[in-house]
Amino acid sequence: MNAESPSLPAPDGPQLTPRQRYSAAYVSAGENPISANIRHALSALRRHFWMALAIVGAAVAIALVSTMLDTPRYTATTSVQINDQSDEVLGKDFEGSIAPPSDWDVDRFLNTQLDILRSRGLAERVADALDLANNERFFASMEIPPGAVTGDARQKRDTAIALLRGNMQIDLPRSTRIAAIGFTSTDPGMSASVADAFAAEFIQANLQRRFDSTSYARNFVAEQLEEARGSLEQSERELNDYAKSVGLIRTRDTFAPSSRDVAAGTMTSSSLLQLNDAAIAARADRIAAQSRWEAVRGAPLMSSRVVIENPTVQSLMTRKAELESQLQSARERYLPGHPAVARLESDVSTTTAQLNRTAAQVRDSIRAEYTAAQASEARLDTQVRQARGDTLAEQDQSVRYNVLAREADTARSIYDGLLQRYRELNASAGIASSNISIIDKAETPTSPSSPNLPRNLALGLLIGLAAAAIAVFLRDQLDDVIHTPEDVEDKLGLSLLGVVPRSEDGDPLEAMASPKTPIAEAYNSLRGALLYSTPRGLPRIMVVTSAQAHEGKSTTSYALAEGFARIGMKPLLIDADLRRPALHKFADHRPERGLTDLLISQDDPAGVIVPLSEGGVDLLASGPLPPSPSELLSSPRMAQLLEQLSETYDVIVVDSPPVLGLADAPMLAAIADGTVFVVEAERGRSGALKAALRRLRTMEPVILGAVLTKFDPTRSGNRYSAYYGYDYYQYAGGEQGASA
Repeated sequence: MNAESPSLPAPDGPQLTPRQRYSAAYVSAGENPISANIRHALSALRRHFWMALAIVGAAVAIALVSTMLDTPRYTATTSVQINDQSDEVLGKDFEGSIAPPSDWDVDRFLNTQLDILRSRGLAERVADALDLANNERFFASMEIPPGAVTGDARQKRDTAIALLRGNMQIDLPRSTRIAAIGFTSTDPGMSASVADAFAAEFIQANLQRRFDSTSYARNFVAEQLEEARGSLEQSERELNDYAKSVGLIRTRDTFAPSSRDVAAGTMTSSSLLQLNDAAIAARADRIAAQSRWEAVRGAPLMSSRVVIENPTVQSLMTRKAELESQLQSARERYLPGHPAVARLESDVSTTTAQLNRTAAQVRDSIRAEYTAAQASEARLDTQVRQARGDTLAEQDQSVRYNVLAREADTARSIYDGLLQRYRELNASAGIASSNISIIDKAETPTSPSSPNLPRNLALGLLIGLAAAAIAVFLRDQLDDVIHTPEDVEDKLGLSLLGVVPRSEDGDPLEAMASPKTPIAEAYNSLRGALLYSTPRGLPRIMVVTSAQAHEGKSTTSYALAEGFARIGMKPLLIDADLRRPALHKFADHRPERGLTDLLISQDDPAGVIVPLSEGGVDLLASGPLPPSPSELLSSPRMAQLLEQLSETYDVIVVDSPPVLGLADAPMLAAIADGTVFVVEAERGRSGALKAALRRLRTMEPVILGAVLTKFDPTRSGNRYSAYYGYDYYQYAGGEQGASA
């Protein structure tokens, strides 16, 4: 049924689809998407204003009631300073001190410290330090009734740790390094003590981590030290075993750094040195004794200096001189033979004999001394020669001894170095200072920090607004009611052919009687859209249908036929609703014969068609209501009848039954050249529109678009439509005349 219209040939140029023609013809298609979305949101908000207001009010009321019923809580805060470096207790020159890197990432360091404050490990330290697992006051401050925490000590400890982590707050502004550690509970004193405990344990944990950070190095050095100790013991044992086996005896420390020969301190070498020194001394003594003897042996006895220097000889010589002096005096005084002279002569003789004997003894002692020195030198020379031989023999044995001694020396040096390093690591780990210090300790709060009525009301308002927005959005998305013309495309995916306003007096026929009324103008606009709705122009056979009854499809069908007649076309209006026909109401009387008569016979349609008005519209009424309308409309006679009538009329408008629940409309749409879908504005259908379109599309019809009827732009939900105020332009001389 695609015969071309004789009065309106297809226009030249590219062929456009109905949707493209609609987009080019209506203002909403070229509208800014952002402003369209804003209008759509405002329209949805106005439609569901009372629901949104109820949700917001309920949220604020809940916030108010919960605030009044909530238990007061107190927050105590301790401030600590977190530095990225710590003081160097041992100084920069201490080998075990570890300096921070020069390119320290301060932000990452501070974030790491915040994560440590929030960690479970720090909460465990606080719980253990305050013994919170067994503190009923703590659980009472957390609003836990006495006896509610059951289980063993481990479960109570886990509960206390979870409460600590859940009620602690950490705040560190980006522009400072002062972190605020807060704790909230119903007990002001408990809040202060827990906040202070967090700060103290944070410092202790930091020091403990620093001490533990060197544990790997200390353990490694301890292992190396143990290995060095074993190596030293083994090397010294091998050295001693070798010295014992060859008979080497050390007499001094052979591992002194100044010792050139580790075998130089053996007993043999020491004996050689001592004997050699003694032999040299004995030779010197022998030479001295020999010199003295040679000086005495060839000279007169009393002329030797050695003899004269003898104290005894000197004493006797002095005595002799005195006696001789006395004798000389006595001889001058007395006669020879006098007793005094005789006595003095006897004393001089006796003294002279003693002097000679003493001088002889001195000379004999010098000779004896020379003989002893000569014998001692000979003996020492013999011993030196023997010790020299033993030392030469020992040097051959000292080669292996020197190697073992040097190995032992190396092992001892390694052991001493590791031992020193181990001591330094222990010292540096034990006396490290903390880079965290407490600035202000927590004071017992005097006023509760929560509940905060203004904040809770603001939060309730925000939550209520968000919930209201979500509810409005969901309801708008789930709502298939067509409120505005934009909803036709958004919700149904159909092109909008026209918008027909609601009749103010309730009778659209009277409104259409005047060509200057908004309804008449709306149907004229619909007629213009249909004239160019297909590439071939106006469809010859059009079916007008809707999802449900009473949406304005019969009025639209009549208005279309009247409009086509006014532009000089010859239209035919067919009432194909064989269940509840309505087009006969537009005629003066109800025809007795109609479509059903033509479908069951081969009568001439001219005898059944009646003129509907003076405007040139012919009506083919429904006729008698058949028992099975679907069978008649789906019969080949219906398609044949439409083909026959299209040869006589320029355009045929078929008023079909509603789509839902009936098979008539889809079958009529399948044999027509185009289908117009009528939608009533502001009518709840609960998915009826989309279901009707799905049923209609199963027959693959040519759906020209949709017509929105009974549209009231003054409704609150339609004030933000692009079509709001479409009737602002009135004819001059009207009640609302406006300037062009």
